[in-house]
Amino acid sequence: MTNNYCLFCDRANKKENKIILENDFCYARWDNFPLTEGHLEIVPKLHINSFFDLNNEQLIQLYSLLKEAKEIVQKKYNPDSYNIGINEGETAGRTIPHLHMHLIPRYKGDVENPSGGIRNMLPDERK
Repeated sequence: MTNNYCLFCDRANKKENKIILENDFCYARWDNFPLTEGHLEIVPKLHINSFFDLNNEQLIQLYSLLKEAKEIVQKKYNPDSYNIGINEGETAGRTIPHLHMHLIPRYKGDVENPSGGIRNMLPDERK
């Protein structure tokens, strides 16, 4: 492995990339460190770093696969809600420099007070 190794580009690695669905542009994989049951990621097949580099057709394919993956998660785990997010850059928390979108199922009672959702990310700034 070199410093240029990218887990998400190594789609053939079935141990690390448990792919459940794909289209021409991207694939859906179970998250290796899930926050909740059914947590998955939508990942472009091309090594793309930023969400903002996607063209309109790529955006359509990304969101289309997200919706298909959500149906699989809904049938398998029956969550009550979802968080959908992209950590756009290292400062935002991204640890792999390859664009990926999280679909995180949420369940009643998984946190004491889910109010505010993403706003709880910076708790000192919560209003």
